[in-house]
Amino acid sequence: MPVLPGAEPYRREGGETGVLLCHGFTGSPQSLRPWAAYLAERGHTVSLPLLPGHGTRWEDMRLTGWQDWYAEVDRELRNLRDRCTRVFVGGLSMGATLALRLAAKHGEGVAGVLVVNPANKVHGLSAYTLPVSRHLVRTAPGIVGDIAKEGAVEIGYDRVPLHAAHSLRNFFRLADGELPQVTQPLLLLRSAQDHTVPAADSARILSRVSSTDVTEIVLEQSYHVATLDHDADRIFEQSIGFIDRLATGVGREGTTARG
Repeated sequence: MPVLPGAEPYRREGGETGVLLCHGFTGSPQSLRPWAAYLAERGHTVSLPLLPGHGTRWEDMRLTGWQDWYAEVDRELRNLRDRCTRVFVGGLSMGATLALRLAAKHGEGVAGVLVVNPANKVHGLSAYTLPVSRHLVRTAPGIVGDIAKEGAVEIGYDRVPLHAAHSLRNFFRLADGELPQVTQPLLLLRSAQDHTVPAADSARILSRVSSTDVTEIVLEQSYHVATLDHDADRIFEQSIGFIDRLATGVGREGTTARG
């Protein structure tokens, strides 16, 4: 099945520091491409893969689950580790959760974690009916496109396959249990107004990780897909500062910042 124009994976070779970025549920690399390009332009080796079942048509996603999505980013991380002296992981929404699990599982193989509007739970009463409803109804309305900036568009599906949503729910439960294994420096950026993922998810993550070097930044002008929104430049600038501080070994240890 052909990939939707603009949804292609993005990879650029650069220096000894690698960055793996993970896109969100039913989305595509397009939502993170400006972030990836910004990091690549500053000399880093960057990988932004297309998750299985994404970037084509929603019917293809029905045949995939969290194990497929995680396996893809795990493989990309291992490839980056073979070529780079240090690797950072990051992502948006579910992609942020994938990044956190990579950090939990790979330990010192991940130098730091950058997450934007991380998701921790499938919310709403309908989440509890997914084990049954996914056998009765194939899809629900799509969740992409929560952007405040006029004219900005996210490439993704207008339908959510409920089999995939059920798998996502199971993944969030698994990843939540592994959060205490995350010890790496963490940069978390969340939107003050997010119509897809509530602030409670970020609070839950911050309360459960074991990281001591933590920075939380609130984005006042953006909705969920903040990487395409008014605060995108701030995300990019904070990310490069975070990566360069850790890559050069200059900075604070054992602190928590809020901004």
